[in-house]
Amino acid sequence: MSEMTYTAIIRTAKLAMRALGQPIDITGLEHLPRTGPALLAVNHIGYVDFVYGGVAPERIGRRVRFMAKRELFDHRVSGPIMRACHHIPVDRAVGEASLGEALGNLAEGELVGIFPEATISRAMEIKDLKTGAVRIAHQAGVPLVPMVLWGTQRLMTKDHPKDFSRGTAISIRVGAPIAVTGDDPVGETAVLRSALQELLAATIAAYPQHEEGAWWVPASYGGTAPTLERAAELDAAERRERARRRAAAESAHDD
Repeated sequence: MSEMTYTAIIRTAKLAMRALGQPIDITGLEHLPRTGPALLAVNHIGYVDFVYGGVAPERIGRRVRFMAKRELFDHRVSGPIMRACHHIPVDRAVGEASLGEALGNLAEGELVGIFPEATISRAMEIKDLKTGAVRIAHQAGVPLVPMVLWGTQRLMTKDHPKDFSRGTAISIRVGAPIAVTGDDPVGETAVLRSALQELLAATIAAYPQHEEGAWWVPASYGGTAPTLERAAELDAAERRERARRRAAAESAHDD
């Protein structure tokens, strides 16, 4: 498959990061395979996680095909980019298609990225995870590598205005691969969540621009982001409103 567009996007992203003066700290590169397939399980705190989720692999000359919700592929701005980079659309109505595509990429020796929380965490902490990451890694017979991003939520996330001010620090921490047997998807997903939580705690502790009371810092770390419980309530309200709008649109269309 052609990589020309992906190459151009990477170059543009690097120029943008340089122009924004973003110090990017990466630890744990030794946990990323230099060759061969792997599934990267990444936390999800902002709309630009797809961009920064590829930074660590790119440092070792590798690229990631991210699994992402279908809506991003339908969007007039993000859609062309997602398709050109051969990311993988996830349509909950036909999940088998996205699973097959992910497995196909892994079979070809690629890195595939997944956000096991499924949606952005308003709490900035690790939400409950879906078991998909563990199931895919087991079915493909590939390493499951946890990775945490921090600082991306300050740029663009839910409930807050975009802020691409110069000098925002971005931290990326890669963890050791997690053994997956497939015998207990729920239990092994709990192990993945614990690994992501440990990585997140270490990343926040080392973050050079930590601010007590900041909206982008978890409540359990001295910030004012919603707790996981409050974030779950906000997520549920958002789903209800989305369903209401969809029903209203369908009703108007039928009329």
